[in-house]
Amino acid sequence: MSRLELKIPPDVVWVLVAGLMWFVSVRTPRLDLPSSLRIGIGVVLTLGGVGAMASARASLERANTTWRPMIPEQTTSLVTSGVYGFSRNPVYLGMLLVMLGWAVLLASPAALVVSAVFVLYLDRFQIRPEERALSAILGQEYLDYLARVRRWL
Repeated sequence: MSRLELKIPPDVVWVLVAGLMWFVSVRTPRLDLPSSLRIGIGVVLTLGGVGAMASARASLERANTTWRPMIPEQTTSLVTSGVYGFSRNPVYLGMLLVMLGWAVLLASPAALVVSAVFVLYLDRFQIRPEERALSAILGQEYLDYLARVRRWL
């Protein structure tokens, strides 16, 4: 299983799981929610996710460090401010928020459950390998950050 570590870009996983969410949603019962509520909640979650991703990317660029998750060894500095002050993985958190918004827009409890596949995959095959690499590169500074800030929220 370790062969999958850092092999599939999170963006690809995100799109594949979102497609799977749609596929499941058209084949399973949907919730009967008022459209305005469904759209409102879906849009708020989606905008929150996009905002988290954009803020994280801007923070990394300001710090002149890599934003490419497949090559954590290119990291040159640790960013701990902004969205990185409350989540070690604000880009992945943003992706998850967009997926949750998608599940709400689909009105599909099954799609919501499928979004957990994204979390489980990323945790095992992307985040943990990134953490190992960053611990080796950044040392105690990163270990202190791990102790202070949660992985997701």
